[in-house]
Amino acid sequence: MFKSYRNIMLSAVVVAAASTTLFAGSDASRTYANGKKVIDGGVTYPVKHDMTSLYHVNTKAHKSSFKIGRQATPDEIKAWNIDVMPDGTGLPEGHGTVEEGDSLYEEKCAACHFDFGTGGAGYPALQKGNAYEGHKTLTYQRVNGNDEGPIRVFGTYWPRASTLWWYIKTGMPHPHPMSLTDNEVYALCAYIISINELKIDGEELDDDYDLNREKFLKLVMPNKDGFVPKIDGKNGVENARKYFNNFKNYGNGTRCMKNCFKGKPVLARISGSGISDYLPPISEKKDLPKKKAGAGAEHPGKKAYEASCAVCHATDAMGAPVVGNKKDWAPRIKQGMDKVYNNAIHGINGMPPKGGTSLSDDKIKEIVDYMVDASK
Repeated sequence: MFKSYRNIMLSAVVVAAASTTLFAGSDASRTYANGKKVIDGGVTYPVKHDMTSLYHVNTKAHKSSFKIGRQATPDEIKAWNIDVMPDGTGLPEGHGTVEEGDSLYEEKCAACHFDFGTGGAGYPALQKGNAYEGHKTLTYQRVNGNDEGPIRVFGTYWPRASTLWWYIKTGMPHPHPMSLTDNEVYALCAYIISINELKIDGEELDDDYDLNREKFLKLVMPNKDGFVPKIDGKNGVENARKYFNNFKNYGNGTRCMKNCFKGKPVLARISGSGISDYLPPISEKKDLPKKKAGAGAEHPGKKAYEASCAVCHATDAMGAPVVGNKKDWAPRIKQGMDKVYNNAIHGINGMPPKGGTSLSDDKIKEIVDYMVDASK
């Protein structure tokens, strides 16, 4: 059984529909949300004598009718409702070729996801070879001497391709979400589908393949049936309710709050896995490396730059001035450091205030000083 983010979100929505949810009490004393058990198997208690079970309730607040703001207009709802569903709801018309997607990827995506979607530096891989072969690894466990685990990337693990289009459109590229046209999103989807070696109607996607809405909806993902419960369609909520209220589907198969385990637990030991033949061998020393004679202290802004700013300023792919490039920084330095500090703290063009971090103004200035010093 694989748990999906969508399953978790669905559970949260249904639980939120109930009021106070508890896990104690007898069937005779409890009522259910809308006449049914809440989705996690909990129960909803009615308010009686200003209490729900053993808990007091602020009945004044409980009965209040809040009227904050105004009702959203149809156009506002339309602008907000931009989900793309598995059945094609929300997916616009458009098209783009694999070759076009390749060029867009190099320009807008490779800085984080690396060449051919191999991932790195904390950013996820978008492919790990042939998706159909990779899908076979999802049941692998690194136990009993086996060091090969499951491959979980878009092609092998995601049950629906619709999420790919939606996520790229609304969340990518990281510094400029919602900046891609529909055709550009189709082109990027075509490229990502191609590097996963997925097929549409039995056809692999070559450079000239032109992906459109009709073709995209024909893509069948290898893991389309790998998630339980089935949450798509009109019966999705009831399927989830039925699944989570059958305790045999998870845990130890019984509803239990204490003294739930009998005997001693048996642990699966991971042995013989991992890489052991490192060259040179991994050092086991835990002392800090000695500073070289005459070496100065590390710039106070360097670590914060590497952690929060290098993703955009270490490459020209994001359109930001590249650290170390004198030509990029000369006109900015010429404006004076007060101006450079102000731009960094309050944002400029596509850069959000403080680069989207919560660092203090003084720490941002330290980072700016490091970037300027490294670019003179």
